[in-house]
Amino acid sequence: MKRREFFGLGLTAVMASLPLSALDFRKEKASAWTEKNVFDGKKPTMKGIDAAIKDLYGDVKVAESKDIKIKLPKVANNGGQVAVAFKSSIDAKTVAVFQDVNPESLVAVFEINENMVIDNFLKIKMKQSGEVAVVVEGKDGKYYMAKQSIEVALGGCEG
Repeated sequence: MKRREFFGLGLTAVMASLPLSALDFRKEKASAWTEKNVFDGKKPTMKGIDAAIKDLYGDVKVAESKDIKIKLPKVANNGGQVAVAFKSSIDAKTVAVFQDVNPESLVAVFEINENMVIDNFLKIKMKQSGEVAVVVEGKDGKYYMAKQSIEVALGGCEG
């Protein structure tokens, strides 16, 4: 057996033995993701960031924070691939990403453990110009948010 194969098998065995636990937010907090309160008949209704935060976290007070940094392009050439980077130094339980222009405002939720660094990058779809928000649920029981506006040159949700 070659050394690379041996280390690869060893790493696979170690990873397979680690317990994985993640909350399925689509099941646990379905109203933050699904058509409930999103569609009125056949006509989409914008839910908005505040309504999505309430669906995800309940009726909580969210404070603006300078400890959350969002990096977006000033103008996204294609709304189908809007690059969103964010980082935070807050000791967190979860981090959620929202946008305010599509019917489903909640984009992603990340569970954070004590060994993780909040420094993420993802690409999202936005059908037009709007706002992106990152909400951090702190281990202190408080909620923190940063928002940033972005211009979208070409919508990304038309197909």
